[in-house]
Amino acid sequence: MNSSLDSVLKSLESLKRMAPNGEDYWMARDIQPVLGYDNWQNFEGVIEKSKTACKSAGFRVTYHFIDTSKVITAGKGAKLGRADCYLTRYACYLIAMNGDSSKAEIATAQSYFAAQTRRQELNDQARRIALRDRVRRANNVLAGTAKNAGVQRFALFTDAGYRGLYGMGLKDIKQKKRLGASEDLLDRAGHAELAANEFRSTQTQQKLEREQIQGEGQAIYAHRIVAEQVRDAIKRIGGTMPEDLPAEEPIKKVIAAHKKANKQLKQPDLGLSSDK
Repeated sequence: MNSSLDSVLKSLESLKRMAPNGEDYWMARDIQPVLGYDNWQNFEGVIEKSKTACKSAGFRVTYHFIDTSKVITAGKGAKLGRADCYLTRYACYLIAMNGDSSKAEIATAQSYFAAQTRRQELNDQARRIALRDRVRRANNVLAGTAKNAGVQRFALFTDAGYRGLYGMGLKDIKQKKRLGASEDLLDRAGHAELAANEFRSTQTQQKLEREQIQGEGQAIYAHRIVAEQVRDAIKRIGGTMPEDLPAEEPIKKVIAAHKKANKQLKQPDLGLSSDK
């Protein structure tokens, strides 16, 4: 790669900022000259095309593109509004894809943001795989504690937790999420849903041990109460209720795709398994 295009890559990397939630973002005014655009109006047109592409792809435009402006002092002290836009990595990728393809800077940016976006996808896959495994282990520990408390009818015990957290039984949850009867609910759960279930399991397990609860009925009641409290917490902070969260791609497919991508990128195998 020649030095000018190498400079584009270094500039895009150096202009990257980090939001409080840890997500990378860029400012449109910062990357405009790096992508070879001297005129803001022309670059603004690319941003608008990218917003349309974002909407067409089914993503929320106002999440990936946040319009802003600040007042600057022009000649003779005049105050002028200066438009700008906060851009996520995906927004930058769309801008690169919708930019002037005759510009060498745009082609370089396409490669850069495609690689960045793919890396984030791999990280998200790894997080979901790890979280699913943590939930599996938490449920196993809970089952052992419940058994020691006297639980024999584990279907009833498990259903009590689901009813408390989701406001309905497992069969109804699967119907609402359009899952097959034989599918594992948690294998189709995303990050937020898995996290809620992990909290339900760990807190129930600790309650059973801490309060030395004995008897099947008491253990089932405790599971439901804890799950209802987790549900109430989600409701209080304005979160999406777990039954309303969409089903994600089956975890086995995610694991297979993650392993394949790691091999293609010549990264070390993380030792992930699709076994339950």
